[in-house]
Amino acid sequence: MQTRATPATATPLEHFNTARPEEAAQALLACLGSRAWAHRLTAHRPYPDLPALLAAADEAAYDLTPEDLAEALATETPPSLPEDTYAAAHTALNAAHAAYESRFGHVFAICMDALSTDEALNHVLAAIRSRLNNDPDDERLVAAEELRRLARGRLTSSLGGRGAVASTAPPLTAATSAAPPRGTGKH
Repeated sequence: MQTRATPATATPLEHFNTARPEEAAQALLACLGSRAWAHRLTAHRPYPDLPALLAAADEAAYDLTPEDLAEALATETPPSLPEDTYAAAHTALNAAHAAYESRFGHVFAICMDALSTDEALNHVLAAIRSRLNNDPDDERLVAAEELRRLARGRLTSSLGGRGAVASTAPPLTAATSAAPPRGTGKH
């Protein structure tokens, strides 16, 4: 969408800042499935740069209510494995996901940014096994932190285009596309 306030050469962040509220919220919901989070970030536009948006996104993620967190978790899908992974690994991962979902009632959320494809399977399996020992309240906190990290990576990937200032936070993304599919774990 181009408006009078958005020149044809605008950065992704400039487009986000000038988009209609519904469009901005939809873009944000692709990063984190909480309407309250998306509404809060949309309402506080414009953001001067990507670090300001990421800071606001982090703050809004920390303020998610249990209902907001449940809404966001309901939109996530489990991280997937590369297609060339052995069938036994898929079986082990599917069993671990099923155990996790049975225990906590939601999908396993994990940010795998900065991990190589070779590390992903072991990291996910180890994390699921470890987190299965958490009590539900502790796991809710861990899941919320993972969602915050996923949202940060997705925002950086989708809005960190030409002209945007890079985040000063530790790198959280190994972005491969402007809008990666949800739940791939690599954002």
